[in-house]
Amino acid sequence: MHVGLSEEDKALVEEARRIIARRFREGWHHIGCALRTRSGKTFSAVHLEATVGRIAVCAEAIAIGMAAAAGDTDIESIVAVNRYGEVVPPCGMCRELISDYAPAAMVIVPGKHGEEAVPVVALLPNKYTRNV
Repeated sequence: MHVGLSEEDKALVEEARRIIARRFREGWHHIGCALRTRSGKTFSAVHLEATVGRIAVCAEAIAIGMAAAAGDTDIESIVAVNRYGEVVPPCGMCRELISDYAPAAMVIVPGKHGEEAVPVVALLPNKYTRNV
């Protein structure tokens, strides 16, 4: 199921573009993310790079952490953009993280005819689950 973007989703994309435009730093911050929770709150963040590349943290993870710190992780929509403001799909780890915190979340991704919103579960077939 692919959905065209609502005005709220378009505003979310613009927020992600604003955060990376303000905070881009070569070699340190190259992805911006914005998410909106079902309560209407918006959280935006940038990717954190490190000298040791394997400890980099994705912008999506930081935005989700900000939402968690505020006690509001019921994500309605989330989007990431690169330094040029182009929408980019989340990496596999972020897909897992988004689906863990908000299995009904919509993720804005590049599509055949422009940006579109898709359910996170469509981006993560056969999701890993723990045996509890």
